[in-house]
Amino acid sequence: MVDGLISNLVQDEAGLRSFPSLREWPERLVGWLHGFFPDVNEGLFRWLSCVAIIVVAVLLRRGVTSLAFSLVRRIAGHAKTGIDEKLFTSLKSPLGALLMVWAIYTALSVVTLSSALAGDVGRGARVAFTAVVLWGIWRAGGTALAHLETVARSRALGIATFMPLARKTLATLFVVVAILVVADTLGAHVETFLAGLGIGGLALALAAQDTIANMFGSFVVVLDQPFTVGDTVRIAGNEGTVEDIGLRSTRLRTAERTLIVVPNKTVASEAITNLSRMPQRRVDQTIGLTYDTTPEKMEAILGDLRALIPNDPDVHPGLVAVNFARFSESSLDIQIVYYTASPVWQKYMDVRERINLKIMRAVAARGLAFAFPTQTVIHQAP
Repeated sequence: MVDGLISNLVQDEAGLRSFPSLREWPERLVGWLHGFFPDVNEGLFRWLSCVAIIVVAVLLRRGVTSLAFSLVRRIAGHAKTGIDEKLFTSLKSPLGALLMVWAIYTALSVVTLSSALAGDVGRGARVAFTAVVLWGIWRAGGTALAHLETVARSRALGIATFMPLARKTLATLFVVVAILVVADTLGAHVETFLAGLGIGGLALALAAQDTIANMFGSFVVVLDQPFTVGDTVRIAGNEGTVEDIGLRSTRLRTAERTLIVVPNKTVASEAITNLSRMPQRRVDQTIGLTYDTTPEKMEAILGDLRALIPNDPDVHPGLVAVNFARFSESSLDIQIVYYTASPVWQKYMDVRERINLKIMRAVAARGLAFAFPTQTVIHQAP
């Protein structure tokens, strides 16, 4: 057996000096191993080798993948960005699939196939390699974008709101490019298809003007950033909280919990009122006192209101106006204007409620009464 091994090594010495190609070395290795089992039919031995390569690849796939990433970690060092582990996790499955494609191609290369079948195997291998590589790019790119979105949200960056839109756009472009690459690998005339996109693109642009306008509207929203997801806005008479900003439309959730879909073309062309970006909220209300209120009591209650409203900690000190405004049909009207320190709706309503209760107590303490629509009918006897 030792003599046979030495003989085989001597015979293959010339071949070992020149590194074989990816297609040749499995055949040479199987031929060299067959020298140890000359009694076994060569065709049967090659098919057994084919099965053995696939079985070994299945058994060693996870180990080889883990070893490869361990080496990459050692070479790259310990990064503190937090993305390295996410990338390694996302790329494990594509790398394992790549090893299996390589193993199957290698296993089939050691058996004798017809020229037509060998050509089909080669084309299938190219398509499979291309698909797995594109899958890996898809996983890695998605992980990177998700990590960037997480970082942007943790730092409260404005771009974080538009990361889902950017991910959708890039995903659409990647799918189109991936289809073209796979088609080119299969031998399709992609150049002719791309050349035809000129005429087809013109027809498509004419037929889909609204869709294109909506897409450009989404880009305007991304660049100008008039609002973000979670803001309460008023667009073209529609008021609600922004739930999603898509390529075609923006979705608003109203106070009645209904969903309004506003085309981005409208968003880009209409005036937008962002209620969430108000520094304070304005309160402008009128109370009416009865006509039996004397001027002295009116002056006294005005002084009370001018003192109690600014003393509330949740009232903005910038502007507080309390004035005897007008003589109405059934009341003496006092106009009250002030701003709440917080623009949050619930806090705004809490402040209004608290101030209104204070006003009621102040009016009652002065012995005054609120007016309501009344009519006095004077009946004169004939």
